[in-house]
Amino acid sequence: MTSEKDLAIKQEAQIKSADMSDEMQQEAIEVAQTAMEQFSIEKFDSRKGATWHCIVGRNFGSFVTHETKHFIYFYLGHCAILLFKTQ
Repeated sequence: MTSEKDLAIKQEAQIKSADMSDEMQQEAIEVAQTAMEQFSIEKFDSRKGATWHCIVGRNFGSFVTHETKHFIYFYLGHCAILLFKTQ
């Protein structure tokens, strides 16, 4: 299990493809790192039991198997969030 201390360490970005300035790339990475620090699925696991999965984005499709009564798919503005628990 991942500790809170381990989660606080910023993950290094591995850019696979980019079409933007270096400055904009760095800013995008920093925003994503900050978001990852503020939310981790491990926190939900510790509160509600393992194993939870969270998918965040726009214009994506999905087909998942989940535990009964442990699934939510919702939007916050234009951002879709899919959260579900598996055994």
